[in-house]
Amino acid sequence: MSEQQRAVALTMGDGAGIGPEILAKAFLLAPEQTSGCFVVGDLATLRRASACVTQALVLPPLPCMVIDSPAQALTAPPRCLPVYPLPGLTSPPAWGQVSGEAGRYAGACVSWAAQAALRGDVAALVTAPLHKEALAEGGAPYDQYPGHTELLQSEAAAYLHQPVHEVPVRMMLANDELRVVLVSIHVSLREAIERVTLPAVSDTLRIADASLRRMLGRAPRLLVAGLNPHAGEGGLFGTEEMTVIGPAVQAAQVRGVQVRGPLAPDTVFMVARQSQAGPEPVDAVIAMYHDQGLIPVKYLGVEEGVNVTLGLPLVRTSPDHGTAFDIAGTARASEASLVQAIRVAKQLAGWPR
Repeated sequence: MSEQQRAVALTMGDGAGIGPEILAKAFLLAPEQTSGCFVVGDLATLRRASACVTQALVLPPLPCMVIDSPAQALTAPPRCLPVYPLPGLTSPPAWGQVSGEAGRYAGACVSWAAQAALRGDVAALVTAPLHKEALAEGGAPYDQYPGHTELLQSEAAAYLHQPVHEVPVRMMLANDELRVVLVSIHVSLREAIERVTLPAVSDTLRIADASLRRMLGRAPRLLVAGLNPHAGEGGLFGTEEMTVIGPAVQAAQVRGVQVRGPLAPDTVFMVARQSQAGPEPVDAVIAMYHDQGLIPVKYLGVEEGVNVTLGLPLVRTSPDHGTAFDIAGTARASEASLVQAIRVAKQLAGWPR
């Protein structure tokens, strides 16, 4: 391993959910992928999860190794869980129950890891799932953030000494068949429609193009979904395609972005998937709001899905699922999406394959 290589920070997520369990499974079952990684979290909660998983799977114990610097994770032995412990959690939270203390602690882990990544102390950040209600119950400052993306955006803006609105970020969900970048994320559907503006769509196209250029090493090919049924049908079902989305696409084309649209939302994802068999496969679809883009991605399966935050001055990925309170503590949750998120984070951070 290169002396210049930096460790990858994984956050524990909400301790009442499946985050600690899938972390334990990843370190047990995917030692090559988790090499050079460590978990920012609560030692007792992670030990509880490790015991749950090893007993359920009838595997040898997974020892937790306390570290006091990210660099120590680079020399940790395989099938060992390096933990950078943060204070703030009095005891492991009850599985499957919303807890303001657990939500606040999960937010604090994300803040610590984000600041470490912004300073360059770690190569990348992979986040286990937060519970949004628990985060809100955790109080200030975390009750102002609907989720990871907004919290990371705030941390990045503070680090850069810029207003939050000057650090626009976008969520991309990706699996082996489809990538989707969203114009808006955790807002009501009514507000999401109001956020389909020329600046918002233009920013999304700019961020997606720039980020995917870095990832792919070439200009990406993008498709843009309309907002209304049949992409407005020439104004019969809405005019946003003519007044907002279409002009944003045309302006992006003038800037050299390889983009087409707006296409009907009920067929654009099918067009993107079918293109994979042709000479010019589509690299991502730009969706206008959260469910428009995430329903097709998650229908294809969350096991291999990865959430990538675009536009941040750091690498951040996460698994494409939530805290799954209903199965927490059963060791039934799959670690596949988390392992894939680690792979993608290492790739984006320049780790050797």
